[in-house]
Amino acid sequence: MAAAIRLRLYGRRDCHLCEDMQASLRDYREKLGFTLEIIDIDEDPALISQFGTKVPVLMHENHEICHYFLDPQALQMYFSPPPE
Repeated sequence: MAAAIRLRLYGRRDCHLCEDMQASLRDYREKLGFTLEIIDIDEDPALISQFGTKVPVLMHENHEICHYFLDPQALQMYFSPPPE
């Protein structure tokens, strides 16, 4: 069995948009088979510089899937096999 894809959710504590995206992702985790790592950007000055107020940001490796709000279509497309 292949290892699950690990997505990262960059956000902040007490951020309602971050909490909303995290809650929305629960519905997709089992269905799409990914793990989710929550990263508080306020714990790393480099991440604060990188993201600023652009949180939450959902990423896989260096690819941004969506930000501010969960985009279900972008998430589904990211997990779809490429066209032949």
